[in-house]
Amino acid sequence: MAPWYVAIILGVVEGLTEFLPISSTGHLIITGHLLDFTGPKAETFDIVIQLGAILAVVLIYWDRFFGLLRPNPTQKFSGFYGLWLLFLTSLPASVVGLMTHGYIKEFLFSPTTVAIALAAGAIMIFIVEGMEKSEHVTSLDKITPKIALGIGCFQCLALWPGFSRSAATIMGGMLLGTRRTVAAEYSFIAAVPIMFAATGYDLLKNYTLFEGGDFLFLLLGFLVSFISAWLAIKGFIYLLGKLTLRPFAIYRLALAPLILLYL
Repeated sequence: MAPWYVAIILGVVEGLTEFLPISSTGHLIITGHLLDFTGPKAETFDIVIQLGAILAVVLIYWDRFFGLLRPNPTQKFSGFYGLWLLFLTSLPASVVGLMTHGYIKEFLFSPTTVAIALAAGAIMIFIVEGMEKSEHVTSLDKITPKIALGIGCFQCLALWPGFSRSAATIMGGMLLGTRRTVAAEYSFIAAVPIMFAATGYDLLKNYTLFEGGDFLFLLLGFLVSFISAWLAIKGFIYLLGKLTLRPFAIYRLALAPLILLYL
């Protein structure tokens, strides 16, 4: 495997960007190219450290996940109904992802395609933030099956590396009448089943790439990703209570041409 510091750098990048609307996959592709850590083994390592970010969400929102297993009478988003909403959100991208997985891996995992996706997502953020929207969904318990499925359809945009699953689902929720902070929280929770399925699928296919000596490298990246994601989620929710998504769009537009020029 690569030097130990590569695991730390990629773990930080994954954790900080997974749930921000700036694309963790895009940043991992770019960082991997800069560190000369590319290829099938690197791509599978990226999948492993995503599990660290997933664990951070589960622990931060443990009460909501616990409520899915043991229904809470005071919360509508719990039990079978909550699971049904998450299933509806996960369904579109799961189906499209399975159908296009090979194509995406072959043609869309490059700095150029990531740069284009970053710019496209930034433009969409400006458009969505500039639109007049009602905010009738002010808590997770007010999310309906129709809204959950609609957010799931927007999530398909995230199959394009660099677009950002977080950006796609948050914007989808906002367009469907969900308050920005609630859309972000639902985006985090809804990420768990589809990310777990995607990471599990890739790991089952590629776990033979790793040897016994790679375990500490994988564990280091996993732990760093978990800690970074925890901090990023807490900070992002705080910022969304005071800011729009526009600063993230500006960052994306600034980053896109730099990628095209230097990678």
